[in-house]
Amino acid sequence: MAAAPRPAWAWRPVARDPLLARAFHSCTVLRGRFYVVGGLSCGGAREPLGDAVTFDPAAGQAERAGAPGGPRRSHHDAVALGGRWLCVVGGWDGSRRVAALAALDAELGAWEAWSAAPGSCGPAGLSSHTCTRLSDRELRVAGREGGTRTQRRYGSVYTLHVDPSARTYSYREEGGHTASRSGHCAALLRTGGPHPGHQLLLFGGCNSPEPEVAGRWGPGQIQEEPVVASRLTGQLSELVSREQGSLQGPQGLRHHSCSVVGPFAVLFGGETLTRARDTVCNELYIYDTRKSTHRWFRFPCADGSMKRVGHRTCLWNDQLYLIGGFGEDGRTASPDVYTLELSF
Repeated sequence: MAAAPRPAWAWRPVARDPLLARAFHSCTVLRGRFYVVGGLSCGGAREPLGDAVTFDPAAGQAERAGAPGGPRRSHHDAVALGGRWLCVVGGWDGSRRVAALAALDAELGAWEAWSAAPGSCGPAGLSSHTCTRLSDRELRVAGREGGTRTQRRYGSVYTLHVDPSARTYSYREEGGHTASRSGHCAALLRTGGPHPGHQLLLFGGCNSPEPEVAGRWGPGQIQEEPVVASRLTGQLSELVSREQGSLQGPQGLRHHSCSVVGPFAVLFGGETLTRARDTVCNELYIYDTRKSTHRWFRFPCADGSMKRVGHRTCLWNDQLYLIGGFGEDGRTASPDVYTLELSF
């Protein structure tokens, strides 16, 4: 009997540390390390974690980072600024949704609570939103505004101006609204054609399979920090070349991960809103923007142990890393770190 064909992709374990066992955290590359902040230690936990952990992908080791006193947050987002600051934006603090910004000075290892500048029109609170860096002084936040018990029935888009020297931030709500999304992801992707630039696309977080534009910028309007991943980009190109693809993306997916690799947005896992049972997923989705008509590619996974929700992926040194998340039961946090392995 002929051997079964080897899967074209898989997650390969590269490290394991109990410090990384969490979900609904943030994971951000800064100074060659992954800064993992907050999250929930297990399903049903009422109090978010208030620590920061760094993972050195070169050494495969994790350790606590920064002085005590970090913000207790889950369902938040974080970005790196100026090669020094890790800015944690919004999230759930255990009792309410917040929109405040806290920053870790990676140079000094100290947490700072930045202040809202005069005139800031911030949301009442944010959770399961996205925050995308446009420059070292401007971020784009997309999500539903909400207080302790209620949230709006539509999504809002904010420009968040930051001033690291003054330790201040200021929100400005953009015109128009998006679909009501929670647990979505955002991908800043280049656009081609006669007017090249960038657009920020939102995926998932609602029943619609359609991506939504949360911003467009022309040449020179933002300060992109592209990550060179020539090998991985070539492998993804080879992977999708074997499939026909589809114009429709995953429907009802939320709390999945998303990383931009060249012209591709790579989504993994999450939970689906289309089923009442067995809701945690382990499929890999690739969104290909190389042609004028963008296409989706779905790659199933037979390994049930790789089902993940509330996890993160990070691109570093031409490899895509998977960190944390709850497993198939939606309650047990994974302490393992994986890299995406593609083979042909």
